[in-house]
Amino acid sequence: MSLHPRRARWRTQWATVVWLTAVWVLLWGDLSVGNVLAGLGLALLVTTGLRMTPIQFGGRVRPVAVVALVGRFVLDLVRASAEVSAIALRPRYQPHGAVIGVQLRSHSDLYLTLTAELCSLVPGSLVVEAHRLTGMLYLHVLDVRTSGGIEGARQAVLDQEERVLRAFASDEELRAAGVPT
Repeated sequence: MSLHPRRARWRTQWATVVWLTAVWVLLWGDLSVGNVLAGLGLALLVTTGLRMTPIQFGGRVRPVAVVALVGRFVLDLVRASAEVSAIALRPRYQPHGAVIGVQLRSHSDLYLTLTAELCSLVPGSLVVEAHRLTGMLYLHVLDVRTSGGIEGARQAVLDQEERVLRAFASDEELRAAGVPT
C-alpha cells in the first residue's frame, strides 16, 4: 500500500520539523516551553519557506553501531576539549594548524553531511568546505601535532565516516564504500 505523494512528503516534513526543533533546543541547552515553541516555529518556517532537496535514505539503522558512533563521538569530544584547553593554557605554544582535504568513500549527501557535522562539532577541527559531487571534505585542524599529523587527522575523519556508515548504511552501501561488513 503506497502513500499519496503529498502525504509521504508531509510525513517526512514532520520528521524534519521534530528534528530541527530538537536541535534548536539542544543548541540553546534549555528545555522550556518557550524554547520548544521557538524551535517549532523556526522549523516550520524553514521546512515550508525553503525548498530543500530530499535526501534519499536507503540504509538501515543499526542500534549497536549507533551506540558505538555516539560513544566514540563523546570520547572524541572530551579528548579534543582537553587538547584545545591545553593549547589555550600554554602561553608560548604555537599550534601548527592546517587545512586538509579528505576524500570520503561514500558519495551520499546524507553520510557526507553527518560526517561533516560530527567532525565540526569536535573542538579543534572545522569543516571549511564540502564538495557534494566529489565527496571531498576540507577541514581546518587547529594543531596537527596533537592530531597525529596530517595523515592522523585525515584518518580520524575517515574513521568517523566509517562509524557513520556502519550505523546507517545498507549492506550494499557499505560494500560500495569498501567498508567490510
